Amino acid sequence: MQRLDGVSPVPADLAGGIVALGNFDGFHLGHQAVVGAAVSRARAEGRPALVATFDPHPIRLFKPDAAPFRLTTLDQRERLFAEAGVDAMVVFGFDTALAALSAQEFVEQRLLGALRVGGVVTGEDFTFGRGRSGTVATLREWGRRQGFSAETVAPVTLDGEPVSSSRIRAALIAGNPREAARLLTRPFAIEGRVQHGDKLGRTIGYPTANLDMGHYLRPAYGIYAVRGTLDDGRVLDGAANLGIRPSFDPPKELLEPHFFDFAGDLYGRTLSVALIEYLRPEAKFDTLDALIAQMDGDCARARDILARA
Repeated sequence: MQRLDGVSPVPADLAGGIVALGNFDGFHLGHQAVVGAAVSRARAEGRPALVATFDPHPIRLFKPDAAPFRLTTLDQRERLFAEAGVDAMVVFGFDTALAALSAQEFVEQRLLGALRVGGVVTGEDFTFGRGRSGTVATLREWGRRQGFSAETVAPVTLDGEPVSSSRIRAALIAGNPREAARLLTRPFAIEGRVQHGDKLGRTIGYPTANLDMGHYLRPAYGIYAVRGTLDDGRVLDGAANLGIRPSFDPPKELLEPHFFDFAGDLYGRTLSVALIEYLRPEAKFDTLDALIAQMDGDCARARDILARA
């Protein structure tokens, strides 16, 4: 799986490829349909299959103060694309220069000049170019003129509503990770490097691995049953606090998973934490004993949920 910058010409073995074009944050059912169509067409025509995504998200350029909203990092998307059979991921760095390109310039400079596309697959609502002036209709017309195919994929619906990143974000903010997982086809997972904390958890028998939330969407604060995956592939069950730890001072926003029956050193390692089920909101306890009793109950409940997951 190669990662390309979207500016430099693609290697010769990737020229003439079928490119799935979109943001694909989350890589949910709808995104999977677009990428799947591109891969199927590429295989049928003996061409390479590529996915072109944007980073940072365009919203970050136009609304720099927007609250964090990402569902996946580039590294997560790259792995998901590879699992879908894609040969290369193209990352269009979304900056003022890219935003200033007209729709025609984007087609000529990026799709034809850099990617040398043989075909493009998008969702039906895809827009591009300065002022979002390019549509799937104009893309199809430029393809006809320039000799590349342009195909669209209809939205995927569940329960009569389109699957979308906005719908997934709403489920997570509402404390419903199971609904988000249904739309994503996998649990929502936060990935990062384990950092040193104040080590309060270990003093009460609940050591945690601390992860900064970074640019990820903030799901509902509270306690979750979680499943962690280490950088060596090991999978660990646990319970996590996501939020600001109201029982401790000073408040600090973190994802703090405690993994059952695990005593290893995780500092500095990359860890992915999947939110399986929301157990309860954060709460402040008057005594340490009350906090420990609640944590005992949370962990017992999380063990039972994960044993059945």
